[in-house]
Amino acid sequence: MRLNFNPNQQYQLDAINAAISVFEGQAASQNEFSLAPESGVHPGSMFANRLDIDEEQILKNVQAIQNKNELEVSPELDGMHFSVEMETGTGKTYVYLRTIYELNQKYGFRKFVIVVPSVAIREGVLKNLSVTHEHLQTLYGKPPVYFSVYDSSRVSELRNFSLSDSIQILVINIDSFAKDENVINRPNDKLTGEKPIDFIKRANPIVIVDEPQNMESDKRKQAIENLNYLCTLRYSATHANRYNLIYSLDPVRAYELGLVKQIEVNSILAENDFNAAYVCLKRINATKRTLSASVEIDCNTRAGVKRKVVKVEPGDDLYQRSNNREIYGSGRYIVNEIDAIEGIIDLSMAGELRIGETIGGMTDERMKLQIRETVAEHFGKEKNLKGKNVKVISLFFIDRVANYRDYGPEGEPVKGKFAQWFEQAFRELSRKKEYKNLIPFNVGEVHDGYFSQDRASRWQDTRGNSKADDDTFRLIMKDKERLLDPNEPLRFIFSHSALREGWDNPNVFQICTLNETQSETKKRQEIGRGMRLAVDSEGNRIQRDMAINRLTVIANESYEDFASQLQSEIEEECGVRFGNRIKDKRERTKVEYREDFRLDKKFKALWRKIKYQTTYRVEYDTQELIKQAAKAVEDMGDVVEPLFRIQRAEIGMAREGVGAMRRRGRASRVKGSAVTMPDVLSYIQNHGRTGLTRSTIYEILSRSGKLGDALKNPQMFMDKAVAAIKGVLSDLMVDGIRYEKVGDREYELHLFEGYEFHKDGHTFKVTKEDKTVNTGWLPLDSNVEKRFARDCEESEDIEFYFKLPSGFKIKTPIGNYNPDWALTRKNGKAVYFIAETKARDQELKTSEERKIEFGKKHCEQLDDVKFRKVTSVEELDMDTD
Repeated sequence: MRLNFNPNQQYQLDAINAAISVFEGQAASQNEFSLAPESGVHPGSMFANRLDIDEEQILKNVQAIQNKNELEVSPELDGMHFSVEMETGTGKTYVYLRTIYELNQKYGFRKFVIVVPSVAIREGVLKNLSVTHEHLQTLYGKPPVYFSVYDSSRVSELRNFSLSDSIQILVINIDSFAKDENVINRPNDKLTGEKPIDFIKRANPIVIVDEPQNMESDKRKQAIENLNYLCTLRYSATHANRYNLIYSLDPVRAYELGLVKQIEVNSILAENDFNAAYVCLKRINATKRTLSASVEIDCNTRAGVKRKVVKVEPGDDLYQRSNNREIYGSGRYIVNEIDAIEGIIDLSMAGELRIGETIGGMTDERMKLQIRETVAEHFGKEKNLKGKNVKVISLFFIDRVANYRDYGPEGEPVKGKFAQWFEQAFRELSRKKEYKNLIPFNVGEVHDGYFSQDRASRWQDTRGNSKADDDTFRLIMKDKERLLDPNEPLRFIFSHSALREGWDNPNVFQICTLNETQSETKKRQEIGRGMRLAVDSEGNRIQRDMAINRLTVIANESYEDFASQLQSEIEEECGVRFGNRIKDKRERTKVEYREDFRLDKKFKALWRKIKYQTTYRVEYDTQELIKQAAKAVEDMGDVVEPLFRIQRAEIGMAREGVGAMRRRGRASRVKGSAVTMPDVLSYIQNHGRTGLTRSTIYEILSRSGKLGDALKNPQMFMDKAVAAIKGVLSDLMVDGIRYEKVGDREYELHLFEGYEFHKDGHTFKVTKEDKTVNTGWLPLDSNVEKRFARDCEESEDIEFYFKLPSGFKIKTPIGNYNPDWALTRKNGKAVYFIAETKARDQELKTSEERKIEFGKKHCEQLDDVKFRKVTSVEELDMDTD
């Protein structure tokens, strides 16, 4: 098939015209002429690009373009560099190739160099030069055009680039000429001792920089300067520097105009999965003096087991770093070595772990489910598009080639686990009634891998920038049209992560990233391979049909996290600022206290009443605890096997931000997973911080009749049991707790210290400073608190009030408690209060309710101090809870 191009897409014409208008006032064409040998001018300069207008005129042109395109106007030229910003998938390569023809037709410019940062992008450019050639020749009257790729073994071809009077387009990788030792920068006998690069320099080329953000190092910038360019035209979706920006089609505008596919995310997240030792190497931190690694592990916390990233050094034991989590076993997971060069840590009894790799957890189960979900999405799309002549392609990115294809002892190819899981899912789904005969090819024909090969023709892991990648990228680029043919069986492509940059296919409808951990890849790069609008079997672009143009990303993270990271990347890389998402640092203000408040008689009288710290002791009946706790464990709810939560959400973009709207959700059980039974009694006693004896805990669990549930999901059982037992303990403690003052220990006045905060709708402006300790603005947590503060100021009965500082903490059996207010009410006689303000209909967590009860018990030990939980000042005199 042949791809067809629409020459009348206005946004592309606008981008082309922006570059053409930079040279407004330039002579309409450059006359051909010949040079006499005695002229002293090198023949290679005969057809060089010449600029007739000065930089003052170019600046005026640029400013006019920027005004027209509603861009920030450059006060002066930032060099002869002009930037065009176009979102991935909107045809920036087509735009700059057509710009070459326009520049030749209008101004007679002939010499163009396209500089690329990688093999992948180079092969993409060459492919686009090939597939657009006939289209552009027809549009522009078939001018003579010659395009080539720089090859250090054929430097003599550069002579033709310099001497030819045809349009010359040279594609060159930045690494081919960025170093002095490169062949192109050394005198060459084949060129009578000249440097090959001199032939490019004499042509005074217009240099097109593709993905310039990858060429911002000093060495690479100098290399481009050495080309003796007339100007550079810089094209990217993610400019690091927008030199003289003349056109911008950012991601939001492209999305709003329907120029790219809509995005939806299928999130696959594990729940209740803490029954095996889990370790993920996130990164290695190397400085001149220190070497450490950041690893994600499951840690014991007061709230149960939580997955956390901790920093480790050689010799560290993950058992200790996990707060003595039994599953890691003392001495079993010791960090023997950290290798920053290879990106590896070595763990005793677990072996080597590379950055991004995981051991433990349900990694294999999750990736297997991701593959099945991708195949199911693919079949669903095939069914929906049946009869519309649209080929459906799914793309899997993997970080280890051996997971797809490995080699046996004799060098014979062996299917990796991904290939096996894929074929299993494909066979199962293809037998379903609604999908039967939908894809009329054998499972072995519909999937393949694109990986670099070593000398023994074995696939290997590479990074996309080596010699080994050349053939790989040529193959996948040249196969672009074949892949779009519905009669071509191949529909599922497995490729190394290096393919993410420089390749896309308009009919990629599913992207699945099979990493050992959550993808560290940038979201815009990840989805960029499938954002281009689809084409039919005739090569025609399908526009304005969002029912077809929908890209599904099968991700191992929540859709909220996906949307949040995508928005952050758009802000960071494209200069887009979404509405009110980022707080302006200038809006920060400071909590300030009156300099003389400590001397205020009203403050001193109130502080004398509330300043005493207390301690507590608890008494309860053990048999009553066992009875109630056993019933609580019996009623604590189901303990279920680990599962995966699969949620689909549509990602939307607008100037207000990137949002995710959930569309569908379901759960998938994980059965038969290996479970290591921990010491349940020890966990509940120690990490649950119940303080009970093992015999008491055993009696509780035994009476509950729920011990068998521990076999389904040990960690979930233990955490639920801890919550149930501690809930009963807390209730008994409320009745059995006794507070008493701790000698002369008092809360210190230095707790009243200023700090900065962001002003928002709950911020209160103090107007009567003689009634409180503050001056200026006071940050509060709710509208209820704001109304309470206002009423304290306005009420004649309230003599003095202040918000208790965060360091004013009352100790309780379930954690520290910080009440809201201290105040004095005077209606004939002074009455002192500590108050907690809550909305009347506000539902509180059980733990918060209990803390309030403990706070009340604390106040019973203070002379003439009443504790109240209220919604308004009027309720202070009521004996409310």
